Amino acid sequence: MAETLKLEEQNNETYIANAANALREGRLLIAPLEHGYVFVADAFNHAAVKKMHIMRGDDRGVAAQVIVGDIKTATGVTNEFGATTRKLCEKFWPGLLTLKIAPAQGLVWDLGDDRSLEEIALRVPATEFLREVALATGPLAVASASRTGMPPNRKGRLFPALDADYAYFFDAGELPDGPPSTVISVKSDGLTLVRKGAILLEELRTVTPNIAVPA
Repeated sequence: MAETLKLEEQNNETYIANAANALREGRLLIAPLEHGYVFVADAFNHAAVKKMHIMRGDDRGVAAQVIVGDIKTATGVTNEFGATTRKLCEKFWPGLLTLKIAPAQGLVWDLGDDRSLEEIALRVPATEFLREVALATGPLAVASASRTGMPPNRKGRLFPALDADYAYFFDAGELPDGPPSTVISVKSDGLTLVRKGAILLEELRTVTPNIAVPA
C-alpha cells in the first residue's frame, strides 16, 4: 500500500532515505519536479521502468527522461560531454536545461527504448528533493505522472496508478505552472537547440554563441 508523505524541510532527510530504499527495492515513487509530479524509477531497473511506461500508456519505444544529482554523475553516464557543455551546465544546472546526449557505452539500462537509444534526455533538476534522491541512488528515470498525451499533473490528486503500484507519494502541494525545459542536442560536431523552453536562446549564447538553430 502506497504511503503519502508531505514534503517538509525538517523531514526531508528521512524521506530521502525512504525514497532511496524503495528505489533500490525496485519500487516506484511519485514525486514533484518543477512544474509537475512524475513517476520515478531506478534508471537501471528494467522492470520498474517498464511498469512506469505501462501505467502511462506509452507506446513501445518511448523513453523515460533521466535526472542525476550533479554534473559529475552526468559526465559518468554520457559521451560528448565537452568543455562547452560543462560550462552551460555549470550556469544552468540545477534547472530547466535538458541535454539530448549520447549515453556512455556499456550502461545496462533500458529506458523504454529496447536499449536502442542513440541519445538520452538528461538534466539536474532544480527541485531539491529529487536532486538529493538522485545523489543518494544514482540516475533516475522519470516520466510525467499522467497518462501519455495529457498535461502535467500539478495538483497531485489523481494518478494513473493503483496504491500497490508505487511505494510513496511525496506531496508538495499544488505545483506552479511554468514552461518546459529547454532542450539542446549535444554531438561531437556541435550544439543544436531542439526545443525552446524556460531558458532563452539569448541566455544560452551568453555562455557560447555556437548553438545552431534548425531552419
